[in-house]
Amino acid sequence: MESLILVLVGILVAVATYLILSKQLLRVILGTAVLSHAAHLLILTMGGLKKGDVPLLGESKGPYTDALPQALILTAIVISFAVTAFVLVLGYRAYKTNGSGNFDELRGTPDE
Repeated sequence: MESLILVLVGILVAVATYLILSKQLLRVILGTAVLSHAAHLLILTMGGLKKGDVPLLGESKGPYTDALPQALILTAIVISFAVTAFVLVLGYRAYKTNGSGNFDELRGTPDE
């Protein structure tokens, strides 16, 4: 199962790289979002599935499960969602101001 998830991470990274290398602004923004989700999935997979009891010290004597990797991934997901939303708003504003989402047209005049 773990190797299947790693293949999925590789596919997501390949798709994100293809989108980031595009000349369209929206595709680049979506590519960065896909790349961040691929990184989250990779970190969560490498953390592994820990089996154990809840980390309440007085309850049981068995091994405990550390909830820190899941909490960090959840925080990273929220931050990447906020950054993606912010960049989408910036892209929308650039499109409304310049009338295009193509990087060649956003570059400006040749004498600049």
